[in-house]
Amino acid sequence: MNRRTIRNLTRGLNATYITGLSLAILVFYLAPFAFMVFTSLKTSGQISALGSPIWPAKAASFDYNGAKAEIYKVPVSTCSGFDANDTAIKNLAAVKKGRQQTTFVDPENLGGGEIICKVSWRALDRPWVWAAAWENYTEVWKTLNYPRLMWNTTYYAIMTEIGVLFSCTLVAFGFSRFRFPGRDFLFTVLISTIFLPGFVTLIPTYTFFQKIGWVGTWLPLIVPSFFANAYDVFLLRQYFMTLPRELDEAAMMDGAGPLRILWSVIIPQSYPALVAITVFHIVFAWNDYFGPLIYLSTNRQAWPISVALPIFNGIYGSQPQLIQAGALMAIILPLGLFFLAQRFFIHGIVITGVEK
Repeated sequence: MNRRTIRNLTRGLNATYITGLSLAILVFYLAPFAFMVFTSLKTSGQISALGSPIWPAKAASFDYNGAKAEIYKVPVSTCSGFDANDTAIKNLAAVKKGRQQTTFVDPENLGGGEIICKVSWRALDRPWVWAAAWENYTEVWKTLNYPRLMWNTTYYAIMTEIGVLFSCTLVAFGFSRFRFPGRDFLFTVLISTIFLPGFVTLIPTYTFFQKIGWVGTWLPLIVPSFFANAYDVFLLRQYFMTLPRELDEAAMMDGAGPLRILWSVIIPQSYPALVAITVFHIVFAWNDYFGPLIYLSTNRQAWPISVALPIFNGIYGSQPQLIQAGALMAIILPLGLFFLAQRFFIHGIVITGVEK
C-alpha cells in the first residue's frame, strides 16, 4: 500500500468520523424537539399507559362479533393446539379475560376458532400501531383563541420591529459616519446601558406610564422601540464601518445629502445586518413575556401568546400533550422566519464581527 493510498484512506476515515460526530451532535440537539413533536401527537391514554412507545401510537385492537377485542403478544407455547416447545409469539385478540387463562382469537385466522391460553392477560405486552392525535392541535386552537393571540403577537413584533429598524439605523449611521465632539464617549455611554438591569428602571418606568394613562395599552411596549437600543445600534454601527467611505464621498459629489446617502448607499448594502436585526428582534418580541405581562395584564384581549401560553399550561398541567401542542404552534412562525433568512442572518453576524 503506497503513501497516496494511505493518505486517502486516512482522509476518508477522518471525514467519516467528523460526519458521524456531527450527526450524533445533531441528533442529541434535536432530541428535545422531536420529543415535543411526538408528545403533542399523543393521547392522554397513551401518556398514562405503562410501556407505551415514545412515538404517537395506540394499542392494537380487533373488532370481533361487534365488540372491540384488545390484541396482546401471546407465547403460543401457552395455548392449546400448539407445541409446548414452540417459542413463537403471536398477536392474538383477547375475547374472554381470566386470571389464570385467557381466551383469544387469531385476527388472521378467524376460522381457527377460539384459542385458550394458560396465561393472564395482565402479564402480556401489547403491540402498538402508529396513531397521531391531530385533534390536540384543534383543541388548543379553540381553547386558546389562537388566531387572536397570533394577531396580537404579530402586531407587537412588527410594530416594534419598525421602531427598532428606524431608530437604530439612524443612530448607528450617526455614530459611524459623523465626527463630532464626544462621539466616542457618547457611544461608550450607550453601550454601557447594556449592563444596566431592566429591573432597575422597572418601577420608575411603570409609574411614568401609569401617570400618563398608557398602562393597559400597546404604547408602553411600542413607543420605546422608536428610541433605539444599544444591542442593535452596536451591530449596525460595526457593519456600517465596514463600508468604504469613498462611496459616501462619491454620492456627496453628485449632490446627495446625509439622508440620501443613508437611503441610497448605506441601506442597500446593509441588508444582511438589517435582516439579522429583524430576526433577532422578532424572536425577542415573540418570546417577550415580562413586558406584556406588566403592561397588558388588565387587557386580556391584547395578550400575546407569550402571556396566554403559560396561563394555559397552568390550567392544563395534567395534559402534557396539549401543552406541547401549544408550544409547538407558538414557535412555528419564528422558526420558519429563521430558516428563510438564514443566509442573510449568518452573513450579517460574520461581517459585523470583523474589526474596523
